[in-house]
Amino acid sequence: MKQQWTNELAVAQVRIARPTDQIKEIERFYCEGVGLKKIGSFTGHRGYEGIMIGLPNASYHLEFTEHVEGSPCPAPSKDNLLVLYIPNSETIRRISERLALMGYPEVEPENPYWAEKGVTIEDPDGWRLVLMNTEGI
Repeated sequence: MKQQWTNELAVAQVRIARPTDQIKEIERFYCEGVGLKKIGSFTGHRGYEGIMIGLPNASYHLEFTEHVEGSPCPAPSKDNLLVLYIPNSETIRRISERLALMGYPEVEPENPYWAEKGVTIEDPDGWRLVLMNTEGI
């Protein structure tokens, strides 16, 4: 039986949040390197500062927070991924080259599936980003 969504789960926004201890370099990686936009930020919020990065006018984005006492955040396994589905291979090539020049070269993915049409790169905290050359699902 197919489950139907109800109005009970009317989500207004999706935010993926994680800590970092190098918020300026994370901003540089995702904004200058990947090409996403800084869409918001905050400081002095109960000892935290943070940035929101995403696509303008989208209802989903990434949030990175840093605590004044540090935000240790070892990356999880090499199979924890943020995947951006990008249908234009030239766009992926340009982003990959820009990130490599910034010191973030392509790495071998844990799962070989991602190497078929994608490029895997570790961000400053060691979390993995896949630029996948497909339309997605």
